[in-house]
Amino acid sequence: MHELPYLAGYPPQLVARAAELLASGELGPRLAARYPERHDVRSNKALFAYAQELKARWMRTAPPLGKVLYDDKLHVVHNALGLHVTATRAHGAKLVKKRELRVASVFKDAPAAFLRAIVVHELAHTRHAEHDRDFYRLCEHMEPDYHQLELDLRLYLTALEAAGG
Repeated sequence: MHELPYLAGYPPQLVARAAELLASGELGPRLAARYPERHDVRSNKALFAYAQELKARWMRTAPPLGKVLYDDKLHVVHNALGLHVTATRAHGAKLVKKRELRVASVFKDAPAAFLRAIVVHELAHTRHAEHDRDFYRLCEHMEPDYHQLELDLRLYLTALEAAGG
C-alpha cells in the first residue's frame, strides 16, 4: 500500500479501507455522491463575503478580518489547506493587527461542505492558535458535523491526488 499523506494519524483500519476504495476506483464516486452540492464562491471577493457571513453568525466578538483569499501558492500536500495570518503594522503611534485567511485554490472546485469546513477551521484559528480541545469545540459549534467533514475532506484530497488533480 502506498502512502496516503492526508490520512496520517488515522487508525490503520480506516487507512486500509480508504486504500481499498481508492484502488477499486470507488472513493471518488462515493464522495461525489455524498457531497453533490457545489458552491459559487469563485472569487476572493466572494470568499471574503462568505467568511464574513460565517464570522458574523458564529463569532461576533472575534477580531475583524482584513483579507480572505484563495491562494494558488498553498500546497495541500504540505498540510496547508488554509492559513491564518496576523500581520502587525504601525499606523502612527498605534500598532494595528490585520487578520488574513488564505484558502488553497483547490477549494474553488471542491464541494460546498468542504469549503465550509476549511473556512470554519481557519476562522477558529482567529480565537485559538493551537489544535486543542477549545479549538475543536469552536469548530463543532460552527459546524456540528466538523469531524466527519474533516475526514471526508482528507479522503477527497486523497482521491483528487490519485486522479492526478
